[in-house]
Amino acid sequence: MGRLIRLLIAYDGTGYSGWQRQHHAPSIQGTIEESLARICGHPVTLHGAGRTDAGVHALGMVAHFQTTAGHPLAAFCRGLSSLLPPQIRILDAREASAGFHSRFSALAKTYRYDFFVGPVLCPTRRLYTAQFRGSFDLEAVQAGMALLTGTHDFSSFEGSGSRNRDEKAGRGGVRTIYRIDCRPGTGEGYFVLRVTGDGFLRHMVRNIAGTLVFVGQGRIRPAALQEILAARDRRRAGPTAPAQGLFLEKIYYSQEELDRELAS
Repeated sequence: MGRLIRLLIAYDGTGYSGWQRQHHAPSIQGTIEESLARICGHPVTLHGAGRTDAGVHALGMVAHFQTTAGHPLAAFCRGLSSLLPPQIRILDAREASAGFHSRFSALAKTYRYDFFVGPVLCPTRRLYTAQFRGSFDLEAVQAGMALLTGTHDFSSFEGSGSRNRDEKAGRGGVRTIYRIDCRPGTGEGYFVLRVTGDGFLRHMVRNIAGTLVFVGQGRIRPAALQEILAARDRRRAGPTAPAQGLFLEKIYYSQEELDRELAS
């Protein structure tokens, strides 16, 4: 069976079709697999903790692969990074225990969404920040976020065709959000939304972000979020926020690590 190697990966998703390997466009998974095959001397299948969409970024994606190569771990960190384009970097490589799986062993994930509500977005931030022109009431957003925390059926925030055939039977659109908060970012008009949960449906964070922006702009009442959840109808929620504001920030594999995050 060989070795099981776990990677911590950061990437700029601009110009990529997303994480998942594609035949028609460059992907993060496919790009790393090509370089890994050069190092290992055999084809490699890289299993990620999730699938990020085109244009979405990651600060802490976790992925694993099996290899019979006996290289030191530095070859899968610094060595692999040297073969990759500058948009992708390996932050850490370590031996994983038997039975570890990047996706199925994960207890929770934190996503971050960066956005701007002013009239003119700084051009150097355009690839990493979404823009929503208009007024923004943070207190209204905070009231709405309280209704999204906890275990709910998030079908109203689910992109079409997103159900995974291999997900646990009976789970459907039910997910648990442990914490969600929105705070001012760096600079006037900039905000950072963070969502930590046990799992996310396709486009779920972007749909939550778009809906909360509508709440902040007075286009959706905070109390209406309870009705939106109950409807289980995507048409009732707000728009899907643009991809460039979204970052996969961290993945948690131990309860202790998750508890520390929620207590911070």
